[in-house]
Amino acid sequence: MRLLVVEDDPLLGEALSVGMRQRGFAADWVRDGIAAETALKTETFTAVILDLGLPRLSGLSLLRQRREAHDRTPILILTARDAVDERIRGLDAGADDYVVKPVDLDELAARLRALIRRSDGDPRPQLEVGALRIDPAARTAIWRGAAVDLSPREFDLLLAFARSAGRWLSKEQLSERLYGWDDGVESNALEVHVHHLRRKLDPALIATQRGVGYMLRTLDQT
Repeated sequence: MRLLVVEDDPLLGEALSVGMRQRGFAADWVRDGIAAETALKTETFTAVILDLGLPRLSGLSLLRQRREAHDRTPILILTARDAVDERIRGLDAGADDYVVKPVDLDELAARLRALIRRSDGDPRPQLEVGALRIDPAARTAIWRGAAVDLSPREFDLLLAFARSAGRWLSKEQLSERLYGWDDGVESNALEVHVHHLRRKLDPALIATQRGVGYMLRTLDQT
């Protein structure tokens, strides 16, 4: 799950980025509203943590612009502004959640997972695709009743597949969901992770179509 952190405070921005990476997100960080606007227009993110007091373009203006552009990316406002009228303005402008600083990072990660579930149209805390069950909070996967030992990147890839089960995903789409700007990525990294998943789960579970990409098969397709 790829996350955009929009925060101008260098210490907090770094702490949020590192903390969210430790909790299973691929986190990218920008320090002003214009940089965030550019990132959201050109790249795909699973969710956004947005400060309001940003240089160049305020967080509230950015939020309104993205919603007017029909951008449905879940956006969580994280700000020191705790007045009720500020919360009302943020939520009415299109924010999906509003959290006042300081915040516990585990709680923040849980709120983001909840936003992402709602945006997917599935409020269940666990994903089930046939005999596969995934718990994003615990970062565990069960296949045919048995726990599967996955590396962090393998888990992230399997989660990305499960969130789009039955639909083809290109290599570029998967890479956007898995890797942040600072991740060093080998040219064949995705293929290697897919190979490992097939070996640990079932070779037929992940389909490949040349020129199209990959797809996690649903129960009636396996």
